[in-house]
Amino acid sequence: MPAPPTLPLTRRPSDARRRGRLLLFLITLVAVSAAAALAYLSFPSAAPTPPPAPSSTVRADADCCRGMEGLELWGPAVKWGSNHRLPSAAACCASCKAMCPHPEGGACRCDSWVFCGDERRCKDRLGECWLKKQKDVMAPAVVARGEDVMWTSGLVFGKGEGIVELETNIGTLHIQLLPGCAPRSVDYFIELLGLRNCAGCRFYRAEGRGNVWDAKGNHERNAAFGPPYALLQGTLEVDGVPFKGIAREACPAVKRGSIAWVGPGPEFLISLANHEEWKDAYTVFGHVLPEDMGIAEEMALLPSSTDVWSNVTVKVLRDPVYFKVKRSSHASSSV
Repeated sequence: MPAPPTLPLTRRPSDARRRGRLLLFLITLVAVSAAAALAYLSFPSAAPTPPPAPSSTVRADADCCRGMEGLELWGPAVKWGSNHRLPSAAACCASCKAMCPHPEGGACRCDSWVFCGDERRCKDRLGECWLKKQKDVMAPAVVARGEDVMWTSGLVFGKGEGIVELETNIGTLHIQLLPGCAPRSVDYFIELLGLRNCAGCRFYRAEGRGNVWDAKGNHERNAAFGPPYALLQGTLEVDGVPFKGIAREACPAVKRGSIAWVGPGPEFLISLANHEEWKDAYTVFGHVLPEDMGIAEEMALLPSSTDVWSNVTVKVLRDPVYFKVKRSSHASSSV
């Protein structure tokens, strides 16, 4: 079997040029503003808020039970933490999941959890595990957020919950998010839904399976590992809204249908094959529902041209496929 190649995921070269033009524009703007300030004694603008610090990964993400440090979720308690103490955030998460039946079993009694695990700050509240039920798990109630918050919180999605739609002119891809594996990534999607805007979100690279992987995504014996690389690549950065890089989260094997960040984002990929050769290189934060994979395959057949990015041969769509991000069809909010 041939040796796996260098990881074929890279940012578009145009990103650097675009950011360079943006930087030049900002420098010019700052210079003009400074001149105006001296002339008219105007006040200086406030400094931007720095991005938050990183954190800690449910059937679909059964091996993950993570939460976000520095986050306290609110909501009615189904089990009081003062009477429910556990040794770790993962144990608290598992306790919540235990109240969420098998997908065929109906709604979860617990869909969010809050744990205090910092001995210095929690003091006599150390180990408290609060199990809660949100009014809307895709818009959870937050009472506190930040480095000074001693709590760690996480979400658990039941049947039909935590699904977002990427709506394109070709069809709609339904994405099941994985809060146990990638809580910060899911938090970004919740933020994105709240913006009600995903201007600029698009797919710009599309490569089919070729003769390298079969229809189930399995690698053909003795075949190379690409090109083509059996993937879609795009961006989830909203025009005009700076993207805060997402720290590395759980990195299970990339399977057919997996959706993962390229580095810290906002570039992302949807895999059309099982890429065990990539090992634990990418944060996987969701997967495309199986019935929608035909849409992804159709996108990979769109007209494209060949380019080379960082010594990797890629296929770039001649016309990017723009998409809207929405909640699943039975939900009320959309972007």
